[in-house]
Amino acid sequence: MRIDVVLRYIGMVLQFIAAFMLAAAGVSMHNGFDSGFYPLLLSALITAFLGLFPMIFVDRTTEVKTKEGYAIVVGSWLVACVVGTFPYLIWGGEFSLMNAWFESVSGFTTTGASILNDIESLPQGLLFWRSATAWIGGIGVVMFALVILPSMGHSRHMLSSQELSSIAKDNFHYRSKVIIRILIFVYLSLTICTTLLLKYEGMSWHDAVNHAMSTCSTCGFSTKNSSIAYFDSVNIEMILIGSMVLSAIHFGVLYATITGRRNNLFRSEIVRVYLGMMAVISIIIAISLVSDNVYDSFGEALRHSTFQVASITTTSGFATVDTNTWTPIAIILLIFCMVVCGCAGSTSGGLKVDRLVISAKIIRNRIKVQQHPNAILRVKVNGVVQDSSTQNLVTTFVIAYILLALIGTFTYTLFGCDLETAFTATIACMSNVGPGFGEVGSMGNYSDLPAMLKLVSTALMLIGRLEIFGFLQLFFMKSWK
Repeated sequence: MRIDVVLRYIGMVLQFIAAFMLAAAGVSMHNGFDSGFYPLLLSALITAFLGLFPMIFVDRTTEVKTKEGYAIVVGSWLVACVVGTFPYLIWGGEFSLMNAWFESVSGFTTTGASILNDIESLPQGLLFWRSATAWIGGIGVVMFALVILPSMGHSRHMLSSQELSSIAKDNFHYRSKVIIRILIFVYLSLTICTTLLLKYEGMSWHDAVNHAMSTCSTCGFSTKNSSIAYFDSVNIEMILIGSMVLSAIHFGVLYATITGRRNNLFRSEIVRVYLGMMAVISIIIAISLVSDNVYDSFGEALRHSTFQVASITTTSGFATVDTNTWTPIAIILLIFCMVVCGCAGSTSGGLKVDRLVISAKIIRNRIKVQQHPNAILRVKVNGVVQDSSTQNLVTTFVIAYILLALIGTFTYTLFGCDLETAFTATIACMSNVGPGFGEVGSMGNYSDLPAMLKLVSTALMLIGRLEIFGFLQLFFMKSWK
């Protein structure tokens, strides 16, 4: 593997990140040169210099091998998280080295977990940078960089293929260059529309832009300590629900709907399951909350249950209430949402509804084969037969997810966490949801966890964001032929 080639492409990604740091410094300057200006400006200069160095001394190449593609993608994520700590560390406050690393990884992986006890104490420029890390990570640090890079032929296809999971590619029947444009078009459109709607409902431009970036990346970073509960507005909650739900649907399906193509929202089996699952769970939770007298009316219970189900299923992690006080049935169903999450090809994490549907059909076929041994049964999604390799990948991913969840839970309990906190924190980090239950509930954070558990949490975030095998593959490159 050519390390110099890998470093050159990572350098290009760093230039892109430096541009966002500079934009955040511009926000600070607009806000009267607040305390975030110099940390952001200095961070932008350092990041730009680090990215420029390999670009100057490494010759340009238009061909990237598969192994190098993996190294570039994973390396870009890791380096992005490292440089993302610079503004936090230079600014100070609650940001120790571990806390800055945690916040940076949580942003870029769109997890939305936080160690901050007083978010509102951050200057506007730093809050913008925090939301920007989520927005960059939502579509992928490499995918964004590919938009501004010159034509790279096979290299562009290689890197975009590594950034997208295999199951997410099914609804993209275009060349890699077109796929990238579709992703960015949908992402930008969702962000702009959400910003304008939030501003219309009374948010300041600062809050509207930050929450829109955080919503469309399904991260859940807020500018307020009490998250969305601060605004106490049904209209704002409805806007965010719509934006979160759309952002967790395959961007190719959204694009097909906008352009009038056949494989649209109304024909997608996955979308029907996704929307139906959220609707049914929201109603069941609302009934359980009213039955247990958590809320006085069904309307109020449905309002909060719908928002929290949408927030957790899409892995956004926004909060309007403290879900730790909810009924056991509600908590169990929300944990299920944390595991499954949104659709492949979106900004959400977790197992994905696609894998849930395929797994359910594999189980159904297995039962039928036991009843009729000579039957030839196929797994179809949206009328398309899923070949054996796809089914094997889905099964392997589910098994790996369960094993990692058990390992993570065991690790948390070793450091003194109760079982509820340990299990839900593991799932919340690995599914990039953010808040869990117990000590890391919707109105809490991860600040009280020991440094080792914060490090474990960030590892789980990266593993989940890179779809498990994309991250683990980096450590087995010596065995590649």
